[in-house]
This record gives sequence, C-alpha cells and structure tokens, in this order.
Amino acid sequence: MNNKLFFLDQHGCAKNQVDGELIIGHLAEDGWVRTDEPEKASLIIVNSCGFIESAKAESINSVIQARAQYPNAKILLAGCLAERYQKEFDESFEEVDGILGNGDISLVRQAVKELEQGKKPSIKAPQNGVCAGERPELLSFSGSAFVKITEGCNNRCTFCAIPIIRGNLRSRPIDEIVAEISTLLLRGVFEINLIGQDLASYGKDFENKDGSSSMLVKLLEEICAIKGNFWLRLLYIHPDNFPKDLIDAIKKDERILPYFDIPFQSGDNDIILSMNRHGNAETYKQLVAKIRKELPGSVLRTTFLTGFPGEDEARFENTLAFLKQIEPDWSGCFAYSPEEGTPAEKMKAKRVSERTAKKRCKMLEEAQQTITEKRLARHCNQKCDVLIEEIVPFKEGEETGFVIGRAWFQAPEVDGAAVISYDVTDSRQVSQISVGARIPVMISSVRGVDIEGFML
Repeated sequence: MNNKLFFLDQHGCAKNQVDGELIIGHLAEDGWVRTDEPEKASLIIVNSCGFIESAKAESINSVIQARAQYPNAKILLAGCLAERYQKEFDESFEEVDGILGNGDISLVRQAVKELEQGKKPSIKAPQNGVCAGERPELLSFSGSAFVKITEGCNNRCTFCAIPIIRGNLRSRPIDEIVAEISTLLLRGVFEINLIGQDLASYGKDFENKDGSSSMLVKLLEEICAIKGNFWLRLLYIHPDNFPKDLIDAIKKDERILPYFDIPFQSGDNDIILSMNRHGNAETYKQLVAKIRKELPGSVLRTTFLTGFPGEDEARFENTLAFLKQIEPDWSGCFAYSPEEGTPAEKMKAKRVSERTAKKRCKMLEEAQQTITEKRLARHCNQKCDVLIEEIVPFKEGEETGFVIGRAWFQAPEVDGAAVISYDVTDSRQVSQISVGARIPVMISSVRGVDIEGFML
C-alpha cells in the first residue's frame, strides 16, 4: 500500500490553481502521488484563498472538516490564507499540522518532510520572483492551461489585499514564459490562458529600452512566433493600464482571442476614485467603444464590487446604469468585505451593510443575465470551434450524443458552456470526439448563459 498519497483541496483563483499544480510537481519529485480520494491520503493539503471574507471562511471550514473526517491524516495549510495569517495560525489553529506560505512553492518539499519527521513546520519565504517549475498534472480540463506571467501588484486598489498577500509586481522573463507555453503545446494543450493580477502591468518592472511597444505586446509577439494552431487568451487587464498597442497586436494574429477581461468594479466616479483608480465611467465607456469599433466581434468580461464604503443608492444606480450601457458579454459580482490592512478598511463611517451589498450584487447579476442572453444570440447560426471538456454518456440504441465544452468566447470556469450534439452513427464525427479535442459546430440556440449547437 502506498502511504505517500496526498489529497489537494484546491481553493481560490486560477493563479492559486497554478500554485497547486506546482505543489503536485514538487511532491512528485519525492515520490508523492495525488489522489482524488481523501480517505486514502496520509497527507491533505488545503491550498487556501485569502482574498475576501467568504473565501477565507470556506478555506478554514475545509481544514476543520478535514480534521474531523480524517483524524489520522497530516493537514498542511498552504496558499494565500496561510501566507497572510501565518503568525495567527501558528498560535491558534490547532487543526493544522503545518503551514506553508506561497512565496516559494518549492518549499512544500521541506514542509512535508518535516511533517513526516513529526515536526510542525511553519514556512514563509519572501515574495520574490514568480514561482514556476514542472507541472506534470494540470487541474484544468484537458486541452487548456493557465500560465502565470506576473505575481503581485502595484496598483494598490484600496479594497484589495493582494499586495499585502503576494507583494509588489514581479514579471517572469519572456523566454521563460515562451518555453513553458511551447512545452504545454507539445503536451497537447490547445488553449493558453495568460494570468496575473494585471496583465497590462507585465514588464513594468523590466527596463524597456526602446519603449516602442508595451512589454505585454512584446511578450505576445514572442509567443506568436511559436508555430502551430492554438488559442491565446488574456485574463485580467486593469482598465487604467490598458496598453494602447494591444488591439493592433490582436488584429495581427487571430490566435490571440479578442476576449477582454477588464474588471471595472464600479460605474460611479466617486466610488472609482475612492478605490484609488484613475479612470472614470466615461473613460471606461470610451475604452469599451474603442475595443468594439476596432474589433467588432470582440467579447468583454468585467467584474463589479458592490457595497464599497460610500456606495449609497444613487451611486449604485450609476453602476447599474453603467453595466447596462456597456453591455458586457459576461460579468461577475462580489459583495465588499473589509480586509485588514487595506485603506478601505479604515472607511468605517461609510460602511454599507452586508445585506445591502448582497442585494445590489443580485441586481447586477440579474441585469447581466438578460444582457448575456442578448449578446450570445449574436453567435446563433454561426460556425465556430468548440473545445470539448466532457463527453455525456449515451445509452445503446441512441443516435444522438452530446458533449459539453467551450467556444472561444467562453473563458474557462467563469463563463457559460457549449452543449453540442453529434451523430453517434456517423463514424467521422465519432472519431473526432475526445476530451481536449476541438470540433467544428454550428451554434443553433441560447439557453440561459449557455449555447447549444450541433457538430458539423
């Protein structure tokens, strides 16, 4: 029996997912194997999120539940929550056997060895560079991968704890990123999703000698020098830092998807200013208009934060109006929670109740539902490729099968799905059906936030 089985309880964002994949790779070097069955694991790693209150509570509850259900397993708390509250957890979190911050993911090997020796490790490394390394197992659906190009952030939005947790901006060297992407493509990955707290800030910590183009666009040019067919998706671009040359770069290579993830957070000028952002509702609307004029088929995703201190009813209505005016294809929303150490936490006199913040969040989500259905309808009766993520089992005798996947205008995990039918009696179609493969489809209808279609 293999006593070096570990279970990874993964929380948080795509950046944290990459850290989880690095944990898997580092432990593999010491003979550890990941299992999906926690009851079989001698080690449980909770790779936590520490971004907002609800995420923190979820991670803490996962530790408590794991201790109750698997009393004989060693529990290692890793990730953002461990990084942020290491000292407090050392003193009071009895349910964990060890703590590992995210400054240097490779130190997971040291932490686990100390656990095996009966010690209680508490490891926290400086936030230097960007953790990278072998990722033998990806936690994404087959055919897709996240590639982290920056760590930390210098934007200092007043509500955000990321700089407190992950430090200042650090960018990976271009050649290192290109090498990783080349390796992933050779492994059969088709969709590369570039991630960072703000991709537009990529390379601002480098010396850009000529300054003729942004460092992000320089990176894209080097990636696009790789031969072959793939999707390149850019996630998380701060609206105040949007590179002026990015649109032209996307026009030059169709492999760079015209998918823009721009978190506006608010549509009220006073709130935007209070968030320590330098644009305003009008400049943000102008940015959206420019993107859609230059790239008519482009897709926009954004994020809103409701209940920020000082957001009265009129200011919320400005955000709701802003949402309806820009009509993003997709948007997410979360209610504000005061985070220790952030400037917004000190704005106690302007606090909005949690109930009100959640109510406003629901209103934005309902408005977005209608907008998304309208925007998705543009794709009906259009041909596109769909990346298969799941094959639905069918019974013997049935002539129609179904797969679930995503079209280019649907980012992984956050957007809707594509439900595609195919003819199980057609050997040509059946031969193309596999998880991670792309199939040509005709989009026929919209169902909520999902699209439906049939294989061509």
